[in-house]
Formats: sequence, structure tokens, C-alpha cells
Amino acid sequence: MEVSHFFSHEVLLLRARNNLNRRGPQILKRGLDIAGAAALLVLLAPLFAWVAWRIKRDDAGPVFFVQKRVGVDGELFDFIKFRSMVMDADGALERWKTENETLYVQYLASNFKLANDPRITPIGRLIRRTSIDELPQLINVLKGDMSLVGPRPLLARELGEYGKSIAAYGKARPGITGLWQISGRSSSTFQHRIDMDLWYVRNWSLWYDLVIMLRTVGVVFKQEGAC
Repeated sequence: MEVSHFFSHEVLLLRARNNLNRRGPQILKRGLDIAGAAALLVLLAPLFAWVAWRIKRDDAGPVFFVQKRVGVDGELFDFIKFRSMVMDADGALERWKTENETLYVQYLASNFKLANDPRITPIGRLIRRTSIDELPQLINVLKGDMSLVGPRPLLARELGEYGKSIAAYGKARPGITGLWQISGRSSSTFQHRIDMDLWYVRNWSLWYDLVIMLRTVGVVFKQEGAC
């Protein structure tokens, strides 16, 4: 046993290394993912329909934003979110480089996030603040790309930041929520996120997943860490 930090508190933990390398825990976790995602998609269908209508009303274009993220064993997958930005948001970002350098520098310094990003639509602000924009990832869970709880879904450009630890990260499906989500996702440093991801992968248990999911509900209702 050793003293460690869990949910920002110093506690005495019995280490249980690399549980996700075993077949039994993998099957259990996947079964719970499928059951949970399917149930939530049915329950949340009316909310999905309303959000889709609002996105179309506010800014004509696709309902979903799809981006390549890194999954198990480094495989790329289509990461799905409700679209919260105007069309051609990437084009606007490119224009900032020459037309609004101050804003672009601020964007880079804030880990690619702005508290009042002008590209975000009215409904986009609401679904980001409440984390509703993340709910389409339940589809990713059913497809097997993601898990309900897991490490943060990475962009390919972020892989280098993990160094040799990327091998451990790649053993688990990325999660809709995780330690990073309940620990101030927008305010935590990138290194802190890496540390949390690796701790989770190396010390996974069903109990931790249940606690993280319960804590996530509280974080969402308090609107902590969203941007």
C-alpha cells in the first residue's frame, strides 16, 4: 500500500495494477458499457431530437461534429459530438492568425479553448455548459470505440505528450467521462490529465467506474470545468 491522490484527496490505496489486461474485467466493462449506452440512448431520445432541431434552427448545417480521435491500440475512430460551433469554424480560426493575432495567441495559451469563443452558436453555449454536446458519444460506446468511463479521447497531435506511457494509455477505450472530467477538465494542466489517464488505466476497478459516474452527475449539474 502507498499514499496517493484520488479525486484530489491524499488517501491510502492498495494498488491493483493493470486490471484491464485481464479478459474477465474487459468483458465485464464492455457488457456494462453496452447496457448503459443503450438504455441512455432510449431515455435521452427526446432530448437528442430537441437539440438537433435547435442546432438546425440556429445555424444551418450538420447536427453532429465528427473528428478523428485515438482509440484502443492507437486506432483512429470517428468521435461524435453535437455541433456547437458555426460552419467553417476552422476557417475562422485560420483568419485569426492574420486578422486577430491577440485572440489567436489567447486561444493557443488556453489549451485551444476560449471562455467566450465567438465561433460558438447560442445553442452551442448551452450544450457545452451542460455537457449535452458530449452525449452522442453514447453511439461511440455502442460501436465499441469508447467506454462510458475511461481515459480522455486524444487527438493524434497529442500522442507525443505521453512519451513511453502511450502504450499503457492504448490498452483502454477512451471514456465519455473519467478522472479528467471530474477534476476540472478545462482548468487542469495537460500533464495532470496525462497522470490521471495513466492512473486510471493501471488501477481500474468496477468500483472506481461507479464512483466516477456518480461524481460526473454532480459535476454536470454544478457545471464545473465546462468551456
